[in-house]
Amino acid sequence: MSEAVIIGGGDFPKKEYPRELIRRADVLVCCDGNALRAFLRHRKSIFGDNTREPDAVVGDMDSMSPTLAKRYSKRLVKVEEQDDNDQTKAFRFILNNFPDVDSIHILAATGKREDHTVGNLGLLMEYAREYPTIDMVSDYSTAFAVTDSCELYLGTGRRVSIFSPDNSLTITSKGLKWQTSGVVFNNWWPATLNQATEDVVQLEFSHKSLVLIITD
Repeated sequence: MSEAVIIGGGDFPKKEYPRELIRRADVLVCCDGNALRAFLRHRKSIFGDNTREPDAVVGDMDSMSPTLAKRYSKRLVKVEEQDDNDQTKAFRFILNNFPDVDSIHILAATGKREDHTVGNLGLLMEYAREYPTIDMVSDYSTAFAVTDSCELYLGTGRRVSIFSPDNSLTITSKGLKWQTSGVVFNNWWPATLNQATEDVVQLEFSHKSLVLIITD
């Protein structure tokens, strides 16, 4: 099993779980200069020394300082096209260069800017079309996407919110405090703030679609 971590330019994690994901990552990719600087500031507190380097720094390099660009010149992967953000460029880089990676965790992708947060969370649904074992972890939540009926091993009492851009989708649930079968996904809020009443939550989709799950 090989794990990759993508570090974004949002709020760098302070809690142990996301930091442990960084510590055990086989592949570590920073999104441009802001993410690299944040990683370097926190590196010693995570690893105990300053020897761990990112395997790559991927992005359009609009936030890369000349000093860091020179220092990490052999690790920089400049992608100038603007159709995708740096997070997506890092995701594509891992898929194209590390075929042995079977799970990806995205950290520091939320906070600081609400528009970036919403956009990055939405992108998880796009990634799940081709790579289902990817999530986004912060100090407050874990987010992931599913594309069809599934069982989620969450644990009793865990808070769960469900989002979808598909207003024709119906989801019948088992193991949630509030049934989702009557929810119309015509906005972001209708299936939020639910709670698992069983260890395993079952979601039955009316058809294959894109769904974002956020848990605490």
